[in-house]
Amino acid sequence: MEIRHTTNPTDVKQYDTERLRKEFLMENLYEKDELKLVYSHYDRMIVGGAWPVSKELLLDAGDGLRTEYFLERREIGFLNIGGPASITVDGEAYELDKLDVLYVGKGKREVKLASKDSSNPAKLYFCSALAHKELPTRKMTREEANPLNLGAQETSNERVLYKYIHADGIQSCQLMLGVTSLQTGSVWNTMPSHVHDRRMEAYLYFDMAEETRVFHMMGEPSQTRHLVVANEQAILSPPWSIHSGVGTSNYTFCWSMAGENYTFTDMDVVQASELK
Repeated sequence: MEIRHTTNPTDVKQYDTERLRKEFLMENLYEKDELKLVYSHYDRMIVGGAWPVSKELLLDAGDGLRTEYFLERREIGFLNIGGPASITVDGEAYELDKLDVLYVGKGKREVKLASKDSSNPAKLYFCSALAHKELPTRKMTREEANPLNLGAQETSNERVLYKYIHADGIQSCQLMLGVTSLQTGSVWNTMPSHVHDRRMEAYLYFDMAEETRVFHMMGEPSQTRHLVVANEQAILSPPWSIHSGVGTSNYTFCWSMAGENYTFTDMDVVQASELK
């Protein structure tokens, strides 16, 4: 498990591209038949990827958490971005198609990840946060996530937002998770931008063509920076940072949050005219 420590905005002003990518970009979340984990000191979020092709993978952090099992003090949300998946939680199996989500609460001892078809393997993205109480395991399909149409062609941000884990959806302790998909011809997400100093956020960009890229915007509103992101790469977004992006084509991304506040709309909007 890789460890990422926190940074402060004063120091980040001095970072070059290489250092920005080292601190905030996760480039290689998917390797066949492996579980990849990144532990962030931002609100103790764990971000990871699993690509079970020819074998079943066990959710395990080794001795990284110093707990008896992964979810002893944690909750987790899984998003399937590949072929049909099977997730077994303490002996009960849940099948996930693409863009289905499974929430597993604190206290579940054994979680196994597998593909239904090795010729069309699943790819599972997951985010885990600390939890203070046990909540039931629950699956939600993309259709059940109550798609919300946002934006317009005129502003190049026509998109569909799917909220899965939140106060009015799958219940959790502090984790929130959803997916936003941009329509053909739209390239901007989260503009006007915002910050929410009470919680961190993680982004996974996916469903991108090999040659396309997203320019992910970050930094303080008065000191913006960018990271060039390829398909199935993820970003850690600090609480003090804006998080927005523009692509060379349309794309889809998963957003997840953890921290002090459990209100989806708790954000401080930063208009484009205020950015520097």
